[in-house]
Amino acid sequence: MNSKPTSSVEVVLQKLEYYCSYQERCHVEVQEKLRAFDISEHDRNRVIVHLIEHNFLNEERFASVFSISKFHQKKWGKNRIKNELKARKISDYLITKALKEIPSDEYETTFDQLSEKCWESITEKNALKKRKKFCDYLLRKGWESDWVYEKVKELESK
Repeated sequence: MNSKPTSSVEVVLQKLEYYCSYQERCHVEVQEKLRAFDISEHDRNRVIVHLIEHNFLNEERFASVFSISKFHQKKWGKNRIKNELKARKISDYLITKALKEIPSDEYETTFDQLSEKCWESITEKNALKKRKKFCDYLLRKGWESDWVYEKVKELESK
């Protein structure tokens, strides 16, 4: 009896309520999770509507929490956060709104601290290679290119 049992909508609802309650989720993640259950397309849509109506699923809240937490925990810049939210099919309006919630003074301070720490940690003797490693690191983290290039000039002149 290794056949996949048909999941009742109530069981799926309960599992997805738990899935959404312990961490903020976006619609894409929930739809991916729903594919694992053997239920009809109509029932999948009913589950998503239920989760939205009962505030388990909220894209605006997800975008806000995602952007703030990735900024604080992983020191991502706005470009990386924006790209990651776009990959999760979050609307441009919600992305813009979420990015505005990052305090600009804290954003600049974090960039300065991160860039100086990065610059000091690169042991490369060749100035061009050191510059490239520095820029690549910060650009990969999603920091604005004009900030990165300005900062590298400032740090090289020290």
